[in-house]
Amino acid sequence: MTLVARLEQAAPIPLAADIACDSGELLALVGPSGSGKSTILRCLAGLHRPAAGHVRCGDQTWFDGGRGIDVSPQQRRVGFVFQHYALFPHLSAQANVMVALQHLPAGERAAQARQWLARTRLEGLEARRPAELSGGQQQRVAIARALAREPQLLLLDEPFSAVDQVTRRKLLRQLIELRRALAIPIVLVTHDLEEAALLADTMTVLHHGRTLQTATPDELLARPASALVARLTDQPNVFVGRVIEQSPTTDTTLIEWLGQPLRAAHHAGFAVGDSACWVVPEAAVILVREHQLDRENTLEATVSERLAWRGHATVSARVGGRHDATLSFAIGAAVAQRRGIGPGARVALQLQKAAISLTPADPPSGSAASTRSELQT
Repeated sequence: MTLVARLEQAAPIPLAADIACDSGELLALVGPSGSGKSTILRCLAGLHRPAAGHVRCGDQTWFDGGRGIDVSPQQRRVGFVFQHYALFPHLSAQANVMVALQHLPAGERAAQARQWLARTRLEGLEARRPAELSGGQQQRVAIARALAREPQLLLLDEPFSAVDQVTRRKLLRQLIELRRALAIPIVLVTHDLEEAALLADTMTVLHHGRTLQTATPDELLARPASALVARLTDQPNVFVGRVIEQSPTTDTTLIEWLGQPLRAAHHAGFAVGDSACWVVPEAAVILVREHQLDRENTLEATVSERLAWRGHATVSARVGGRHDATLSFAIGAAVAQRRGIGPGARVALQLQKAAISLTPADPPSGSAASTRSELQT
């Protein structure tokens, strides 16, 4: 069963979005606040009618603006997990799940509800009301209720944002385990890019309701379709250079950055003289010894910041002392400590040629700072 949707509207939130998710896969929708993520979920569930487009799940058409089809939410068999649980406060956990079991004979609902609560690790808590449950337990009740409908599509709207980080990690692990048994499309809305990359088979990046790129997490982070996609996915190493040479025979596009040549894998879409945005993942910025500065794509920089957490260190280093030329890379915290990699230290960094991705440069009005700020709101 495959979900395919095209959603279009001018207001209240503009949409020009294409959504596709196969059975058994999880699609993560990411983008800044106001980009239409939650509105898209509401369109898929039938809670909001877009001006035009279509929504198809398997062989069923749930919405078609041109043909006047708009199947009601009750008939769409969609499981919806909301950010703030949306449980009935006067009902027990078991009774909340039973609300979604109206398609079963009355005598079977209690036993089935207990089974779903057991699958979400809530045995022994069936009689408790939401106020007697922790945030993580309430969210698991909400997930059990959504799945109890035996849905053809599962929608998750920021499902873990209202719980603490420890609970969030536990819920993530449980969702990863649970989804292996779900042969339905799952669409997740999240602001947490690490969460999206961990859970998703594919990610769709949205901006102002428009689909910018859909790809696997690895593909999207390694080869963003534009500078805007790179910034919306919080990639730190996004810069602008000028193409100075194209050499298909050596699989090389040579770019000039800060007066220095950098070799990237060949990108045929750029002509000599073009301005181009170039992106390199943190993992492709390699710390080398100072005597290796003659290596390809090696730059000198000065460390401006080092952040360590759980044995890993993220280091920022300025090339030529420039704030707008700060490279970010990751190393082991013990290595950073041993080699004295801290603020003020001089380092030599090599950029892996094959990992440098070129995209069209931003229009003049765009800025990394404003886009990152928009993403974090």
